[in-house]
Amino acid sequence: MTVQGNEQLRPVHAFAQGLVEAGVCHVCISPGSRSTPLTIVLSRHPQLHTWLLLDERSAGFFALGLAKQTRTGVALVCTSGTAAGNYLPAVMEAAAARVPLIVLTADRPPELYDTGANQTGDQLKLYGSYAKWFTQMPVPENTPQLFAQAKDTASRAVMKAMAPPAGPVQVNWPFREPLLPPLAEQPKESNFSTTDELFSVTQPTRAFWGKVVLSDEEIHRLAAMLQKSRAGVLVCGPQDSPGLASAVTELAAVWGVPLLADPLSQLRGGGSPIEAQLQTTYDLWLRNATLRESLRPDLILRLGRVPTSKFLGLWLAEVTASQVVVDDGQAWHDPFFRVTGRVFADPEDTCHRLAQCLSQASATVSVGDGPQARGEWLQSWTEIQKISAHSMSAGVKAASGIFEGRIFTELFNVLPSRSTLFVGNSMPVRDLDAFWPNRVSGPTRILANRGLSGIDGVVSSALGACGGRTDPLVLVIGDVSFYHDLGGLMAATRHHLHCLIVLVHNDGGGIFYGLPQATQPDTFGFFRTSHGLDFQSAVEMYGGQYQHPKNWQEFRGAVQQGLAQDTWTVVQVDTDAQASTDIRQSIAAQVAVALGVTRS
Repeated sequence: MTVQGNEQLRPVHAFAQGLVEAGVCHVCISPGSRSTPLTIVLSRHPQLHTWLLLDERSAGFFALGLAKQTRTGVALVCTSGTAAGNYLPAVMEAAAARVPLIVLTADRPPELYDTGANQTGDQLKLYGSYAKWFTQMPVPENTPQLFAQAKDTASRAVMKAMAPPAGPVQVNWPFREPLLPPLAEQPKESNFSTTDELFSVTQPTRAFWGKVVLSDEEIHRLAAMLQKSRAGVLVCGPQDSPGLASAVTELAAVWGVPLLADPLSQLRGGGSPIEAQLQTTYDLWLRNATLRESLRPDLILRLGRVPTSKFLGLWLAEVTASQVVVDDGQAWHDPFFRVTGRVFADPEDTCHRLAQCLSQASATVSVGDGPQARGEWLQSWTEIQKISAHSMSAGVKAASGIFEGRIFTELFNVLPSRSTLFVGNSMPVRDLDAFWPNRVSGPTRILANRGLSGIDGVVSSALGACGGRTDPLVLVIGDVSFYHDLGGLMAATRHHLHCLIVLVHNDGGGIFYGLPQATQPDTFGFFRTSHGLDFQSAVEMYGGQYQHPKNWQEFRGAVQQGLAQDTWTVVQVDTDAQASTDIRQSIAAQVAVALGVTRS
């Protein structure tokens, strides 16, 4: 039986072509009836890679991970009603982490709004302030004007999502029945040879946006501040720009100051040329109040988002030094209320030009005795890093049983170069911060959902990141977070993804053993959330391989085997949350003693 497509839906083809011409390569589709026009048109487009994901909540996070990995805008498609609402957690994370998502929500036509029609709710600006931009599409009609409008809106949506600071946008598409779209001719690729062709109305829309940069005068003024500093510090929080990582490294080398590198800064993933200046153990020794008090900088330059480490944050809140934050999105990265200067400009450009200005010893910069003092200041930090790293390593090796922090030192030694490490929230990312040194070989890209730091959707995000590359990806995740997103595992088998999942199983929310809630035994169960689940059957139900090592030798073998297989594997590591909490505290105390401090 042949069913004639609805010619009024032809603008949807123009919209699809507009997405492609604006640079979209991936579309994550969840099934539903009202989204039929979008699903059929986008899935048939030869230049789009479509991912079928049954659960919208999981699909939202899968798209988030895919956009993180590819650093491109990823489109999402769902039907009307609660389906669109299930994208909200991923949209919230994307907004906070500056990840470009183009959310295409299908809807009933306006005449059915507020009439009690089935599967019809208020989807206008559904994601509120979390969406950078929203537009309500007209009900499609096969007219030249709406054809042009659809294509233009697609381009605009992608550009809005990608423009710094990147983030999610929503396009709400109301459709009338019948919902089957007409066939379309295969779209043609366009090549540009001249500027005139580029801006011709017959060519695809292209956007160009420049960086917000400081004037030479402003750069010199900031460089003078750095040059006068006798005890400066660079802090780079979570960020995912390889260009910024390189620029920060350059600035640290020229300025001659310690660089406190968050594990998600892309500075601890491999082969830093300034290893002597790179600080990776600060999370351990900054737990000690005496050590925090002993190091008092006079200037802190911060880049990236707020650091992962609670104890680095505590130090930033305690010091009285001038603190300058550089950000190109005018974000207020200051929960410590200590920032004294804000630079709203491109961080990469700012660091490069500051480094150039400092290295040229401009006549407008007063040098004084700053360089000599900074050399002594840096030497003290270098000694702290050397001693604390040795003490930490010895403490991890001496720890009895299966210590959760050792998972990262073991992975540190076996992960192949050019791999991706995706880390879950709660304890895994904190153990990463404390126990993952600067990787000499590499590079290893380290990702996490630290925008809003939720434990939901982590499996799906990691699998989305896995879908964006062919090199190995390893996810380290806690058992409660794994439970939250079990349904996301279906994507691994459906899309033949090669992923190794290290499941840290301490039967509940282990992080709370180190928090004040643990002192309240009558209510601790509400935080500990012990569940008693065995995940082997769930992993096998979704088609994965399951390994359950009992010691570190077996763990190394399971990881290496999982990485070698052309499938996905879960390596479950059973741990004791209380014992791991005690070991963390013991190692931090050992580090303090090694640094000559006997009191907290």
